Amino acid sequence: MPYVKIEVTREGVTREQKQELIAGVTQLITEVLDKDPHLTHVVIQEVELDDWGYAGEQVSVLREKGITANRKQ
Repeated sequence: MPYVKIEVTREGVTREQKQELIAGVTQLITEVLDKDPHLTHVVIQEVELDDWGYAGEQVSVLREKGITANRKQ
């Protein structure tokens, strides 16, 4: 019974985006590991910006500096 936990910062991930993540991860587990999708569990946990750090800084501080995880276009 696969269990996948996805942690993201609490920055407006929509219900539709979460559904897409759940469906996509379930499909990947099914294809790669040949697991039953009905027994695959996916949990999405949102973490407050103050509770997530990277390179010695809280993400909230990084956002204030204009640093994001968005791909550059």
